[in-house]
Amino acid sequence: MLRHPCRTFLEHFLIVADFPIDRLADFDDETSSSIQSTSKLFYPFAMARPVTLFTGQWADLPLKDLAALAKKMGFDGLELACWGDHFDVSAAAESKDYCKERWQILSENGLTAFSISNHLVGQAICDRIDERHKAILSPDVWGDGNPEGVRQRAAEQMKATAKACRNFIDAKPVQDLEFPPVVNGFSGSSIWHACYAFPPTSQTYLQEGYDDFGRRFLPILDAFEEYDVNFALEVHPTEIAFDIGSAQRALDAVHHHRRFGFNYDPSHLGYQGVDYVKFIREFKDRIYHCHMKDAWWGHGNGDVGVFGGHTDFGDYRRYWDFRSIGHGDVRFEDIIVALNDIGYSGPLSIEWEDGRMDRIHGATESCRNVKSYDFAPSRAAFDAAFERKKA
Repeated sequence: MLRHPCRTFLEHFLIVADFPIDRLADFDDETSSSIQSTSKLFYPFAMARPVTLFTGQWADLPLKDLAALAKKMGFDGLELACWGDHFDVSAAAESKDYCKERWQILSENGLTAFSISNHLVGQAICDRIDERHKAILSPDVWGDGNPEGVRQRAAEQMKATAKACRNFIDAKPVQDLEFPPVVNGFSGSSIWHACYAFPPTSQTYLQEGYDDFGRRFLPILDAFEEYDVNFALEVHPTEIAFDIGSAQRALDAVHHHRRFGFNYDPSHLGYQGVDYVKFIREFKDRIYHCHMKDAWWGHGNGDVGVFGGHTDFGDYRRYWDFRSIGHGDVRFEDIIVALNDIGYSGPLSIEWEDGRMDRIHGATESCRNVKSYDFAPSRAAFDAAFERKKA
């Protein structure tokens, strides 16, 4: 089924049902609500996944301005970052009115949401803290800068994020998709600096890093359990999990806690040489959220390798770089097939990064591209029509 880039979930359903969309406004509230309930009932059979925009790279814009822009660019919703003015964790954890205000901004622009993201605080939970963290943390979390104090305050803030997410999703005016509430984020890592393993690094030393992650995150995950919210770690260099092998060790470190899963993002895997489609199948029960993000690799002029050569993103010498969706080397159709195979029906959230391209042009094109790549799984065998009915 072809999807119009600006249609709402309800409009998609009505198209499938051959219902005249322009007549929806003629019905009273009760009838309109009934139609929406029916559309939700058939939603999984009628359309592919909603496409959202991760707001982290747009935090310079007030949420009101970004919401209007996102709708214009064709998005179905937003994945709200917990920085800028997009989502205040403390306010959402304490005030349901604040959550309703966030939803009012989204609803006025025909947008929905399924998750929030707190990557910056998450980074400080297990990291070796230095002056760089001060730039990404609030004064309340940074405090006096004592490393262990920063880590502990970051952990408490992540616990509060679970409550904030619960309040936010509970305030949702229309439950348009059955999808567990999720907080996406980072973990930091006490052993990332040992990735290259020199000076010689033993498995005992590395295991201490995973044990540290487990000790710090298990209480956080218990808080997520209390609020019935999932945590999705974005598998990413600098985190405790950055490929398939380290993701498995991270799962082991938290004893496969049911609230711990992954925010899948192929752009962080492909340039490393990691099979990013295999990742989906390997962790089919732990894909709690998906980022759509492109990258290319095997480029540059040969001066800079996979480690980046201490160059900035966008430097022409780089072996790899993030690209707007459709301009890199990620095989998105293979990803969609794998997501369908494992039964993932949640949002596809575009994290847009490309230092070579205007971001409004790029995000608009990326939204259109993802909607063209995505498709609902088949509900019948393609050759079933050839079967003859038995007498």
